Amino acid sequence: MATTSPSPSTAATTTHPATADAPSFFSVPKRVPIPPRGVDYRNKIVLAPMVRSGELPMRLLSLHYGADLVWGPETVDRALIGCTTRTNPRTGMLEFTRVPSNSQSASSCTQESVIYRIDPVREAGKLIFQLGTADPDRAVAAARIVAPHVAGIDVNAGCPKPFSTSGGMGAALLKTPDTLVGILKALVADIVPTYQIGVSVKIRILETPAETEALVRRLVGTGITGLTVHCRTTPMRPRERAIRGQLGMIVRVCREAGVACVMNGDVESREDGLRLMGEFGADGAMIATSAEKNPSCFAAMGQQQRAPWEEVARRYLGYAVEVENKFSNSKFSLSQLIPGKAPAARAVHGAKGYGQLVEVLGMEGDKELVRRAEEVDRVLGIGRFLAPPEAKKKNKQNGVLEGDQNQAGKKRKREDGGDEDGKGGRKKPVTEVSVGVAEVEGISQGVTMDKAAVAV
Repeated sequence: MATTSPSPSTAATTTHPATADAPSFFSVPKRVPIPPRGVDYRNKIVLAPMVRSGELPMRLLSLHYGADLVWGPETVDRALIGCTTRTNPRTGMLEFTRVPSNSQSASSCTQESVIYRIDPVREAGKLIFQLGTADPDRAVAAARIVAPHVAGIDVNAGCPKPFSTSGGMGAALLKTPDTLVGILKALVADIVPTYQIGVSVKIRILETPAETEALVRRLVGTGITGLTVHCRTTPMRPRERAIRGQLGMIVRVCREAGVACVMNGDVESREDGLRLMGEFGADGAMIATSAEKNPSCFAAMGQQQRAPWEEVARRYLGYAVEVENKFSNSKFSLSQLIPGKAPAARAVHGAKGYGQLVEVLGMEGDKELVRRAEEVDRVLGIGRFLAPPEAKKKNKQNGVLEGDQNQAGKKRKREDGGDEDGKGGRKKPVTEVSVGVAEVEGISQGVTMDKAAVAV
């Protein structure tokens, strides 16, 4: 159902008639070269980077319904540095894992965390990795780990949440432009020639057009191939309507520098994105909230009706089981896809394993899915394989990951009102960290965003 976009080579040859003041020959618009393994953001409708909602099953679902590119959730540099890259033998997915740095026990029972997961086939040439960072050296070190496997590196300079800004990352970088420029220059100098992919940045608008223009002019001079602008200021919340008064100016500055400009903020569908691109001259459009609720919004023009939630939710569950997605993350995403008044919504909330979710969504007839769901429940130690209370207590004493995460999880809940679906201390061979790093007395500690997705 994906649409066919004009190829970069075709778009790059677009010419304009000479004016009375210009030489009497055609000119080619300036463009920063797209590296051989990179991707041009022009003429694309893409999935926004969202905490929790940007995990692998939702990215695959968005690609299925026609998203041209997908951004993964912000991943903090400290969380990625030191990771081991492996291919999961059961799923074929590429996983970046690490042992928690603050583990209370060095014993062999200490569990690994899945920091990031990639589908090397279906996401090939489609995945943009968003990096949370406040330091050029750490940014380069982290990007080197994932760069061989993605189509681009995007720096998050727009997330307003405390878990990002408190470390000088996200929207805090808008107040330290020298640091942001340094990060982008370092990535362009190292990642682009070594891995042949592009570097981009995602920002928010500043309080005045003059401030925004000054910042954008500095950023597009760093060698980046793309800039995404979220048309809200840092203090604004998603319920407040996007402000597009500065967008035309940003597009003009990007175009002068040959940098692709992607717009973000209240884009509802592919058709809406294409309309707004035509109105404001943006090169691409990014969808967040609408995609979180129903990613069939990426469908091609002419397909006005969104796919029914039952179809979307079942397809999502199939992907989640296939890639062994973290169960609490899958429940969260299903809670976004299923209308709150539907009986299935309450049943999903109470489910303890993937086997139960298969039943809730009426998919018992798919025998292979039933078998695989039970296998994943066993691997993750959930559902009927959930460890008894005494085993949970023992695991916590031994310093396994979910026990170690309790303190950081409580801190995150105080900041964001989060609510972890599972209980701490379950015995699992592998569990997952979906955001990045909380700084606790100088120690990098894996944490998970649990209440609501955040478009960053």
